[in-house]
Amino acid sequence: MADTPSGEVGATARRIAIEALERVEKDGAYANLLLPTLLEESGLDTRDRGFVTELVYGATRMKRALDYLVDRFIDRDDVDSRVRAALRVGAYQIEFMRVPAHAAVDSTVAATPKRGRGFVNAVLRKVAKAGESETQWPTPGIELSYPDWILKRLEADLGDRSVGVLRAMNTAATTHTRDDGYRQDLASQEVSQLVEASGLIFDLCAAPGGKATYIAGEVATKERVVIGSDLHEHRAGLIRQAAQDTGTAVHAVVADATNPPYRASSADAVLIDAPCSGLGSLRRRADARWRITQSNVDELSGLQFDLVKSAVGLVKPGGQIVFSVCTLTKSESTDVDERIATELPQLEPQQLSGPWEPWGRGGRLLPDTFAGDGMAAFSYRLRA
Repeated sequence: MADTPSGEVGATARRIAIEALERVEKDGAYANLLLPTLLEESGLDTRDRGFVTELVYGATRMKRALDYLVDRFIDRDDVDSRVRAALRVGAYQIEFMRVPAHAAVDSTVAATPKRGRGFVNAVLRKVAKAGESETQWPTPGIELSYPDWILKRLEADLGDRSVGVLRAMNTAATTHTRDDGYRQDLASQEVSQLVEASGLIFDLCAAPGGKATYIAGEVATKERVVIGSDLHEHRAGLIRQAAQDTGTAVHAVVADATNPPYRASSADAVLIDAPCSGLGSLRRRADARWRITQSNVDELSGLQFDLVKSAVGLVKPGGQIVFSVCTLTKSESTDVDERIATELPQLEPQQLSGPWEPWGRGGRLLPDTFAGDGMAAFSYRLRA
């Protein structure tokens, strides 16, 4: 059972959550960018901010399931966006946080605009009454709260692991802070550790700078010059800020990773954390499951291959190329590697160890067993 704020504070917390959900749904705001601003302005203490965060991220993840819970008791189609957000906030507390029904309903109703309070009160009381017995979900997609295409895609690519992975990504992400103070998911740290070389290292898709600064931070044991690049100036600015915040020497450059302005055969290692669908990071990116489309997945493999091909021209003979994607699909990982095997035979794959489980010629991390994002990675040596 959740420890929740009550009274005026409880209504304030829920009001902030309702506002955030409405703006994510109606205005296309990103929860991870919007919520910190709302919380900073709220005056809530740390515990109550955590409660709001759970409401916003949880209700965003479980939106499809929550709509099923409330729509059983709605016989109209003119529910406005703020009232819909309030219903999701209340139903999430009842079904998934196990907040006592009276507290969840009363405080959520108090946080709802006056015009919708009677309606929200009536619907949530019916949701609470129905929740006294185990919910019978009509489909796995509704129960797990994912678009059906994601379920089908991951069932095909992950087999029996798919449901466990999807359930894991419905839980709150754990915040990991490095020794230098930078917050970075564990899977991203594992990718950074795959870069073994000293010397000159290019990170071709470096923003916001986490992997580049991690690599540069190992200069105590490895002499490295790290250049992180990204396509747009504002993203290069994120790399510079990360370097400043961590006290690491990363040089930020604005560059097209498919045609970077670097001398051929000059790098000892190249990292390509390639643009991808992000299906492995849905635990952290609460709203992403509702924004990603099948076309996002299917359109990216060509770019990912082109980035690896570009890196081949930059690395020295014997040098290393690391290719990673924070996704779970074959089309963005092993299928790309199969094309690499055919068209870039000068790249010799290297076996990955540690937490990486075998995935084709590379490795993967899956959220059902790893406490971080889903990730696929491949490490190659350029044959001399």
